[in-house]
Amino acid sequence: MISLSLFRSAIRPRMQKFVDVAKEIQIPVMIHSCGSSSWAFDDFIEMGIQAVDTLQPEAAAMAPSFLKERFGGRISFHGMISTAGPLAYGSTDEVAATVRQTLDLMMPGGGYALAPTHQIQDNSPTENVLAMYQAAEEYGRFR
Repeated sequence: MISLSLFRSAIRPRMQKFVDVAKEIQIPVMIHSCGSSSWAFDDFIEMGIQAVDTLQPEAAAMAPSFLKERFGGRISFHGMISTAGPLAYGSTDEVAATVRQTLDLMMPGGGYALAPTHQIQDNSPTENVLAMYQAAEEYGRFR
């Protein structure tokens, strides 16, 4: 909805003030950005932003493999379990498979916190939400 040049001229300078205050008092900075936002990740990194939330894998240039390859090790990721995909419409097995694939890709080297892409909506079956967290426990850091 905005160009990189507009972001850099109108939004980044204002946002930088908040990032700088947080850095001064040693508070980590995470930014929430819906949709396709990877076009701004290099700027986020330069600004001192340490993590991006939420990550919608179906949006343009937001596939987990692309994000990990392009930005892994330079910024942390939070999200990637789509609330518009298997969590809402898939089976529990599909949810578990998505979680496992995402963790297998994103865990090496660190910098990833598994989470839904946004707030879990009321169209997500409870058993799918439980399957997401059970798969995270089984395939995640605490295995």
